[in-house]
Amino acid sequence: MTQIPRTKKQALRPAPHSEHVQSLARALSLLNRIADSAEAGSSLTDLAQQVGLPPSTAHRLLTTLEQERYVRFDQDGRLWSIGVQAFVTGCAFTKTRSLVNLARPHMRQLMENCGETVNLAIEDEGEAVYLGQVECHAVMRAFARPGSRVLMHGSAVGKAMLSMVSDKYLTRVLQRHGMPRLTVKTIITPAALRAALDQVRRDGFATDDEENAVGLRCLAAPIFDETGDAIAAVSASGPMARLTDERMAELGAAVLATAQAISIEMGGVRPAPRDYAGADTRD
Repeated sequence: MTQIPRTKKQALRPAPHSEHVQSLARALSLLNRIADSAEAGSSLTDLAQQVGLPPSTAHRLLTTLEQERYVRFDQDGRLWSIGVQAFVTGCAFTKTRSLVNLARPHMRQLMENCGETVNLAIEDEGEAVYLGQVECHAVMRAFARPGSRVLMHGSAVGKAMLSMVSDKYLTRVLQRHGMPRLTVKTIITPAALRAALDQVRRDGFATDDEENAVGLRCLAAPIFDETGDAIAAVSASGPMARLTDERMAELGAAVLATAQAISIEMGGVRPAPRDYAGADTRD
């Protein structure tokens, strides 16, 4: 499970204009200053001085943030304070942290039971992003740094999550990132990937048989929320010398049981079988 090279990740989206980057940095600085201020709020003059901007520039940026509800303006007191959208965004991060904290005891138990490294990943912009890892005790072990990204078609965590989305959403992911060959075993055609995802749905877990990195195998299963959406995946990975053909089914069942335990503790439910060619809520 190797990290995508930096040049490849940069190629996924065009570089933003430098002026836009500067404006964004200034707006975020203003947002941070408001967050650090007293509950009563901050005046335009104070905010402009704190971030080193002319009041007119600060006001323009604050107005934009206000339109998106990240800040709000009190007409009576002429003060700026944090808006509801900043709270919503912060709550989204809190949910992610809660997932890691909740999953970690189950991940550690799986690592102790199977002797392999265990990972937790979510999907972001059509890629799998690792949130946490519990390393095994063996000298030779897999490593995926939290925050690193992998393409979904070549990873077990990616295929586990893709197995629960509609064909429409799958097509969007493939159109955005393509299906580059990562190793000689990587699935590189949509038809082959769809067949693999059908197998994941039948088995309950996905496999990565040297598809992302030579010499490494991985098994993963999706984690569901209360609506039945696959919000994450848990995996166990290790070298082929230990993850033999004979161990794959047994380890897959263990990973699936761990994913189910995490889902249950979150109040999640596995959805009933459905037509994956249908509509998807993530438009």
